[in-house]
Amino acid sequence: PILPRQLTSLFLPFFLTFPAYLTVSIEPLPPVVVGDAVTLKCNFKTDGKMREIVWYRVTDGGTIKQKIFTFDAMFSTNFSHMENYRKREDLVYQSTVRLPEVRISDNGPYECHVGIYDRATREKVVLASGNIFLNVMAPPTSISVLAADTPAPFSRYQAQNFTLVCVVSGGKPAPLVYFKRDGEPIEATPLPELPAGAGSWAPRNLLHRDLDDTKVPKSLAAEGEVGGGRPPATADPPRGLAAERGAATETIPETVVSREFPRWVHVAEPIYYFRHTHAPVSDGTVEARATLTWTLNPQIDNEALFSCEVKHPALSMPMQSEVTLVAPKGPKITMTPTRARVGDTVRILVQGFQNEVFPEPLFTWTRVGSRLLDGSAEHDGKELVLERVPAELNGSMYRCTAQNPLGSTDTHTRLIVFENPNIPRGTEDSNGSLTSHCGFRLVLALTLTVIVELT
Repeated sequence: PILPRQLTSLFLPFFLTFPAYLTVSIEPLPPVVVGDAVTLKCNFKTDGKMREIVWYRVTDGGTIKQKIFTFDAMFSTNFSHMENYRKREDLVYQSTVRLPEVRISDNGPYECHVGIYDRATREKVVLASGNIFLNVMAPPTSISVLAADTPAPFSRYQAQNFTLVCVVSGGKPAPLVYFKRDGEPIEATPLPELPAGAGSWAPRNLLHRDLDDTKVPKSLAAEGEVGGGRPPATADPPRGLAAERGAATETIPETVVSREFPRWVHVAEPIYYFRHTHAPVSDGTVEARATLTWTLNPQIDNEALFSCEVKHPALSMPMQSEVTLVAPKGPKITMTPTRARVGDTVRILVQGFQNEVFPEPLFTWTRVGSRLLDGSAEHDGKELVLERVPAELNGSMYRCTAQNPLGSTDTHTRLIVFENPNIPRGTEDSNGSLTSHCGFRLVLALTLTVIVELT
């Protein structure tokens, strides 16, 4: 007969080999914004004895799992595996990790591993895990509107294409970018993204355009008459110049300002073309670029307000940057020194305008009726430098043409050269350089040498 005690021993191994119950799950999280606090909670159920709970951050497409926090149930201790300068995680409970201030670098998958002791061996650990993806968003940090292909000249007789570029940096994910004109959204025709490695795209023949017959027709003869789009010099001959050197009759250069306006008109409303692209940045954000291209019409586009606006899930309200298209008006020119003397280096500089000009102007310097001091026909840039001016430049007139795609303006300034008391009369050449006495002494020395040799 089998005693009750022996019966119990027969069934005991069967109960010891029955596996323990363990399940792990993590509730999904909505996207979070940089700087927010996030709690990662690992939910598990088990009827076994706890061994440990480990949180991992998964990187490199799942090939690397980096421990960030461990709870050791045997000793009831927890510790972080991160370096001190990156130690931001807090273990709220045995299975819950809190990130006080989320960063872009925290974006990615995480795993929670729970281990219990196996009932059969009391040494082997049974593991189960759950995973979650932490989606970290970042609002754009900067937005700016630029004009493509500037500085560019003004076309008096022909319409030209114009492109605004909106650059948005620091956002994740890519933001929604759109343009407005005078506060109203622009309905634009979308264009496909550029292929990788492609250069800048410039649309052609965006809009049919005709010339107004009441205006000056476009022709080579007409362009030649006005000097390629610039008005002829109509300024009166300079007055009040220092007829005699040393007579300080004028110290401030005179200026004469003239403006140009287009001689063509549109026959239809402009058609806008829109393109939106974005590129990843090393910090995990993206740089978005949006372009708006149309055929410019200075008659209606001058002083038009264009704005670029950005919508992003991490922003409570749209960001925007705006510019006003304006032709240059009333350039402010200064001359240094104001009292130029023979042999001085004169600098003529455009310091600004009577208005805020956009896009950036193109500056061209010419000398009325002659070439510049260095022999060139024109000079580009905001500053014209005349080195060692000779007396012959007294009364010369210089024209600065400032232009952008919306218009052009000419400013004339007169150079007055006074006698230099440090340079005796008749000792400067046509370039203002001194024909010094050293040359005379050299000729005299050679003459004496020849005489000595002959004798």
